[in-house]
Amino acid sequence: MNTKQLDRIHTGKGFIAALDQSGGSTPKALLQYGIQEDRYSNEEEMFELVHEMRTRIIKSPAFNSSHILGAILFENTMDRSIDGQFTADYLWEQKGIVPFLKIDQGLAGPENGVQLMKPIPGLDELLKRAVQKNIFGTKMRSLIKEANPAGIQKVVEQQFAVAMQIAAYGLVPIIEPEVDIHMADKGQAERLLKQEISTRLSALGKDVKVMLKLSIPSEDNFYSDLIQDPHVVRVVALSGGYTQAEANDKLAHNHGLIASFSRALSQGLSDQQTDEEFNALLAQSTEAIYEASIT
Repeated sequence: MNTKQLDRIHTGKGFIAALDQSGGSTPKALLQYGIQEDRYSNEEEMFELVHEMRTRIIKSPAFNSSHILGAILFENTMDRSIDGQFTADYLWEQKGIVPFLKIDQGLAGPENGVQLMKPIPGLDELLKRAVQKNIFGTKMRSLIKEANPAGIQKVVEQQFAVAMQIAAYGLVPIIEPEVDIHMADKGQAERLLKQEISTRLSALGKDVKVMLKLSIPSEDNFYSDLIQDPHVVRVVALSGGYTQAEANDKLAHNHGLIASFSRALSQGLSDQQTDEEFNALLAQSTEAIYEASIT
C-alpha cells in the first residue's frame, strides 16, 4: 500500500471522481456526452471513444489535485495509456490524484429487496494486475431497493467478504451498498444498513482498512460514527441520480462526508464543446462539488 496515497485519501480535502461507467452503461455515458451510437460499430471503437472522453476530462486543467483526491477507473481504462503512461500512473505522477479500480461485474437479479453483485470470475488475477498497474484501491456496487433486513444483511455480508479478498492484496476496498434514493422507506433501510456495517467493522482485524461509498442519507450527519471508525479511511457519497445541484446541497449538510460523483461530475460536458468551453464547465463542476465536500 502506498502510504502517501493512504494519507492523501484519509486526510486530504476534496472529492473522488467516478470515471468508471462500463459495459451496459458506456453507451449511455457516450450519449450524454453527445456521441451517438452511429459513431462506433463495435465494442473496441466504443471503448476507444469513452477513453478519449475520460482522457479529455483527466487532462483538463480543471481536473487537478487541489479539488480531487482520487479517481475511480474501470478495467479497460486501467489497461489504456495517457501520453505514454498507464492511466493510473498518469493520474498519480502527473496530477497527484489517487487511482482506484471498479471491480464488480454488475448486479444480480432482485431478491429480498436487494440486488447483490454478480460473481466476479478471475478476481484474483484482476487484483494482481491492479497491483502491477499501481492501483491504490477498488470499488464494488450493490443496490438496496427495500428496507428488507435479510436482503440488507446479505448485501453487507457479500461486500465485506469480497473486501477481505481485496485487502489481502494490499488494496483498499471501497464498499458500495447503494440505497435507492426513490425508496419510500429509505431512512429505515439506512438504519438497517448502518447497523450491519457497524457489526462487520467491529469484527475486522486492527490493521484492515476499508472505505465506504454510500447514498447521501435522509438524516443529516447520519454516518458520522462510521466516518470516525478507525477501520474506515474515508466515507464518500454517490450522487445516486440526483442532479449536481441537488447532490451538492444534500452533501453540504453532512459534515465529513465527501463526494464520489459520476453523472453529477460530468453533467453538461459535451464532445461538441471547444476545449475552452469544456474546461470552464468542468472547472465550475469541480469547484461546486469540492465546496460541498469540505463543508
